[in-house]
Amino acid sequence: MVTDTTHITQFEKSTRELIDSLKAICANYGLGNDGNEFKIITQVFLYKFINDKFAYMVKKVEPTLGKAEHWEAAFVELSADTQEMLTLQLGADTAILKPHQFISSLFNRQNEADFAKLFDDTLRDIAQSNNDIFSVKTEGGSKITLFDRVSAFISDPSKRDDFCRALINKVAEFSFEQIFSQKYDFFASIFEYLIKDYNKDSGGKYAEYYTPHAVAKIMAAILVQGEVKNVTCYDPSAGSGTLLMSLAHAIGEERCTLYSQDISQKSSSLLRLNLILNNLVHSIPNIIQGNTILHPYHKDGAHLRKFDYIVSNPPFKMDFSDYRNDLDTTGNAERFFAGLPNIPNKDVDKMSIYLLFIQHIMHSLKPNGKAAIVVPTGFITAQSGIDKKIREKLIAQKMLAGVVSMPSNIFATTGTNVSILFLDRSNTDSVVLIDASKLGTKIKDGKNQKTVLSSAEEDHIINTFNAKQAVEDFSVVVSFDDIAAKNHSFSAGQYFDVKIEYTDITPAEFKKKMTGFSKNLDALFSQSSELEIEIKKQLAGLIYE
Repeated sequence: MVTDTTHITQFEKSTRELIDSLKAICANYGLGNDGNEFKIITQVFLYKFINDKFAYMVKKVEPTLGKAEHWEAAFVELSADTQEMLTLQLGADTAILKPHQFISSLFNRQNEADFAKLFDDTLRDIAQSNNDIFSVKTEGGSKITLFDRVSAFISDPSKRDDFCRALINKVAEFSFEQIFSQKYDFFASIFEYLIKDYNKDSGGKYAEYYTPHAVAKIMAAILVQGEVKNVTCYDPSAGSGTLLMSLAHAIGEERCTLYSQDISQKSSSLLRLNLILNNLVHSIPNIIQGNTILHPYHKDGAHLRKFDYIVSNPPFKMDFSDYRNDLDTTGNAERFFAGLPNIPNKDVDKMSIYLLFIQHIMHSLKPNGKAAIVVPTGFITAQSGIDKKIREKLIAQKMLAGVVSMPSNIFATTGTNVSILFLDRSNTDSVVLIDASKLGTKIKDGKNQKTVLSSAEEDHIINTFNAKQAVEDFSVVVSFDDIAAKNHSFSAGQYFDVKIEYTDITPAEFKKKMTGFSKNLDALFSQSSELEIEIKKQLAGLIYE
C-alpha cells in the first residue's frame, strides 16, 4: 500500500510511463497523432482503471480474496450467488465486471483466434452491462456508451489481433490498486497528462479550451468558503471538466452533484473519464453532449434548472450565424435579456458567443447561487452594446461579487487578456476588484509564451478577494453605487487613487528652483530665436534651377 509522498510520486511516474507505452503501441501500428488515437488511449486506460477498481473494492468487501495468490481464480471458485452478493456491495461508483471480462482472463486467452474480436466484444459487453451508470447522453436522449470497438481503428485487419495483444500485455503489467486508498489528488495530474496531446487550447473553438489550474483553483477557492453540502454544480461549456473537478474537490465529491453540457462529443467523453477518475461517477448521468445555447438540456419541468454553483470558461468567439435567428424568440427573451450579437458581414467566426453564455448563466442561478466565469478583459469596460447592458443588470440586481483581471498569456495559445467574473446573488455588500495583471512569471511553452502564477501569488489573489481587502495598486473594495458612477466599469485600475508626491522645501529653496527654471527657459527661448533666424536665412538663399 502506498503510504508516503515518495511512493506516490514514483507511482505517478510509472502511470505516466504506462500512458507513454500505450501511445508508443499506437505509433507502432500507424496511429501516432491519428485522429482516433485519443479514443484508444483513453478507453484502454479506462478499462484498466475500472478492472483494478473492481479488484480493489471486491477485496475490500471480501478480504480473503486479497490474501489469495491469484484473486481472480479465487473469485471464480465462489458460487454464482456469492459473486452476485459481493458485487451488490461494491457501490454505484464501481463498474461491475464478470470473470471472463477481467484483464487477466484476456491475457490468458490472447493466443486464441480472432483475439481482436474477443477484446472488442469484452469492452462492448462491459459498456452495455454498465450502461445506466456510465453512459453520456446527447441532448436528444441517445446514449454514448463507455467503449468503442478499439481494433476497428486499425485499417489493416491482419494487424488487429497483434495490436490488441500488445495493448493487453502492456496493461497486464500494471496495477492501480495501491493508489485507491489514498486521499491524494493523484488523478487530477494524471488526467491532465493523459489528455495533454488531445485537448489543446484552441484559441476560440467551441468547447476545446483547457483551463489552467491556476484559474480553476482561484475560481473554486473564492466560490467555496466554509462547509457546503447537498449542492448542485453546473458548467454549460464544460470541456474536459477542469473547472467542475476543482469545484467538486473544494466542496467535497460526496457533497455535490455535477451537471454539464458541451457540444463536443470528444470533450464529453473526456469529462466522463475525468469523473470516473475523480470519484464522481454518480454525476455521469448528468453529462449532456449538445448545444447549450440552442438546446439547453437541464430543466425543472418547462423551465431551465437553477443551480447553486456555476463555473464556465466559455468560447469567446465563434460562428453561430446558422442558428442565431432561432434564438431570437419570445421564449428566449428572458434568458437573453441584453440581446443577441448581430451577424457581421465579415469575420462571422468572431461572433461574441461568450455574451450568450454569461446571460445563460445569470438566468440559471438560484436565488442564493454563485458563479465564476472567464471573460475577455474587454468585457469589463466596454461602453456600449450587450456587454454594458449585462454589466448594468449585474449592478442593478446586486449580483456582482467581484472581478479578477488576470495576467496576459495565462492561456498559452491565445493572446486574449482574460478576467474572472464572480457572481453572487446573495451579495448585498461591497464588490472586490483585483488587478492581478502584473503577477506571474513568463515562460516558453513550445512556440508560445505563457504566464505562470506561483502558489503564493494564487493565494494572494484568493485571500485578498475573500477578505475583501484593499491593497495599494492591486485591489479595491467599492460599492454598487461607486461602480454605477464610473459608467459601470469593472476594472480595478479605474478606482485606484492617483498619487501626487509632495516634497517639503523652504521658501528660499523654492525661489532658487524657480529662478533655475526661468534661466533654463530663457536659454531655450534664445536658442529657438537663433534657430529661427538661421532657418529664414537658409530659405532666402535657395534658388530655382
